[in-house]
Amino acid sequence: MAETKKSTKSEFSAEERAAMRAAAAERKASQKQEDLDKALAEAIAKLPDDERKMAEKIDAIVRKHAPVLASKTYYGMPGWARDGKVCVFMQPASKFKVRYSTIGFDPTANLDDGVMWPTSYAILKIGPTEEKRIVALVKQAVA
Repeated sequence: MAETKKSTKSEFSAEERAAMRAAAAERKASQKQEDLDKALAEAIAKLPDDERKMAEKIDAIVRKHAPVLASKTYYGMPGWARDGKVCVFMQPASKFKVRYSTIGFDPTANLDDGVMWPTSYAILKIGPTEEKRIVALVKQAVA
């Protein structure tokens, strides 16, 4: 019988392991809306300045244009959920040490467009043009 060797090196990066720990903590945390709002505010406050500003802008857009979505963190990232399932989230560049943040949409988002459509958009900053696009996407996601 062949001997199997246990790997001493994780196949996940430190950032990925941290995200998994955050998700486990989220599942154990209180699901009261006030606690979820607080957790989202804390997740946003921890971000570097440029990412924090983008997350605050996305939060304001969601609250204004998709009030059916509730605050929720998603693997420690800012997220907004419908019926407890994340619909929209922001993945900060600093989370996985990549060059751009993204705004992403999970399968609960109503973005279907034919047989292929994007579910994630890279964002470096949110100006008036980007804000208009995000508003349209968020509205479509909850339509």
